[in-house]
Amino acid sequence: MKKKGFTLIELMVVILIVGILAAASIPLMRGRIDSAKWAEANAIAGTIQSAGRVYFAEYGTIATTTTMTELGFNSGDLTGTYFVAGDFSITAVDTSTGRVEVTVTGSTSKAPSGTYKMETDGDWVKQ
Repeated sequence: MKKKGFTLIELMVVILIVGILAAASIPLMRGRIDSAKWAEANAIAGTIQSAGRVYFAEYGTIATTTTMTELGFNSGDLTGTYFVAGDFSITAVDTSTGRVEVTVTGSTSKAPSGTYKMETDGDWVKQ
């Protein structure tokens, strides 16, 4: 009568294959996590840009030194899971169209490292 089961070599090969797959997928997952965190910043920066265009449409003008408060944001309005209001700054304003350029740098421990800029044309660029 034959015994059924796996040999020690077969089990070791399976463990080796699983280890190789795990080692290859972990760096990919970390990149996806940072990308998801930056998506929050992208959404908030887009909201700031929309507020700038609305301000320009409503008043017909916008100053190059426009602040978040002038655009109608309160202290907690721009706070998300990974970014806080202080992470966002208006770095340039196109006074003829009301488009603003927003720079984002994560300051909290949960935020990803680096700086991104949403340019006046809406492009999201790593700095």
